[in-house]
Amino acid sequence: MAIQLEQQDTGSTVYQVTEDSLSKSNIYCEVPYCSADSRYFVFTQTNPKHETNRTEYVICELGTWEMQVGRRGIGGPAITHSGMFYFLRATGPSSGTTATPTRELVKLNLATGESEVVHAFPEGLQPRSLGTVSPDGRFYAFGVTTDKKFKEFGIELVNLETGAREIIDRDPYILNPHPQFEPSEGKQLMIQHNRGGQLDETGKLIRLVGEEGATLYLLDIANGKRTTLQVGKPYTTPATGHEAWIGDTNEILLTVSASGDFASENGNLLAVRAGQPARVVSRGYRFSHVGTSVCGRFFSCDDGATGDVVIGSNCTGKNAVVCHSESSFGRAQNTHPHPYLTPDLKWVIFNSDRSGEPQIHAATVPEGMIEKLEIF
Repeated sequence: MAIQLEQQDTGSTVYQVTEDSLSKSNIYCEVPYCSADSRYFVFTQTNPKHETNRTEYVICELGTWEMQVGRRGIGGPAITHSGMFYFLRATGPSSGTTATPTRELVKLNLATGESEVVHAFPEGLQPRSLGTVSPDGRFYAFGVTTDKKFKEFGIELVNLETGAREIIDRDPYILNPHPQFEPSEGKQLMIQHNRGGQLDETGKLIRLVGEEGATLYLLDIANGKRTTLQVGKPYTTPATGHEAWIGDTNEILLTVSASGDFASENGNLLAVRAGQPARVVSRGYRFSHVGTSVCGRFFSCDDGATGDVVIGSNCTGKNAVVCHSESSFGRAQNTHPHPYLTPDLKWVIFNSDRSGEPQIHAATVPEGMIEKLEIF
C-alpha cells in the first residue's frame, strides 16, 4: 500500500509507492510505461537473490497500489502506447558454464499480465541501450556494440514477424543512442549522436561526449538514410541527451544546455523537426529530462535546479509545477525524477530519494491545471 506523503502547495497529493530497500527506477520518462487505460504502470527493481535476470518488472495499479512482479529480465525495455511492454531476458547456459548467455525478447501485456517470447537471439549479443518498438509491434530496435574493442556501435533492427535481424546504422559515436520509433507510422528512428564520446578497450567510459557535444538525427528503417536535425552545435547549445517524440506531429522535444541564448529565462526546452530550425517550447526553468504525453499536447520535465516536476503545453508554452520531488539529482540515475504523465493526464510517475534512498512516487495532477495550460 502506498504511503500518502502530503498535499503540496501546488494542490498535488504525493504518494510514495514503494518503501523497501531494493534498488528501483521508474525506467525513464521519454514514454509513459503505462497500460493504455492508465490503470497500470510498470517499474523496475533489482533483486540480488536471483542469479540471473535480476531485474524485476513490477506492475502497479494506480490508486489501489496493488503490485505484482510481472516478469524478470536483464534490460532493453520498450513499450507501445497500447501498453505492450518488451524486455530482454537471459536464457541459459546453465550455472557454472563460461559460455555467453543467450537472450530472448519478451512481450508483456500490462493490462492482463500475460507474456510471450517474441524473438530468440543467438549468443554474442551486446545490447547497450533502451529498446524501442514500432507502433504496430512489428519491429524492435536497440543499440549494440559492433566490435570487441568498443570503437564502433550500431543500431540493430529486428523484424518480429520474420525473425530477420539487421544492423542498419554504424558509427563510433552512437554509444548511447536512445533509439525511439516515431510513434504514428514508425518509419523512422530518432538517434542520439554523442559526438566525441569514447570508451576504452574494456568498455569503460572515457567520456560521454567530446567538445562537439551531442546532437540528434533521424534514421529511416527501410534504407538506413540519415537526416540531420538542427540542434546542438552549431545551431544551439549542446543537446543534453534527453529527448522524446511529440505525438504524431513529427516534432521532437528536447533539452539543450541552459546557457547563453538558451539560458532558463530564454528557454532551453526546444522542439525540432527535419529541415527546420528548433523552436523554444517553454521558458522559466532549467529543464532537464523530458517526456511527452501520449496525445502529444503536453510535456513533463524535471527542473535541474530545484528537482521540481513541471508539466506544460507543447503549443502554448505555459507551464506549471505539479509537485516538489525533493530528489537529490545525484550520480545515480534513479535519484533523478524522470517524470512522465500517464495517458489520462491524471498522474505523474517519478523517482525520488527524499526518504534517503530512491523510491517510486506518484503525484496527482491538480484539478484544472491541464486545462489552464492550453489557454492562450
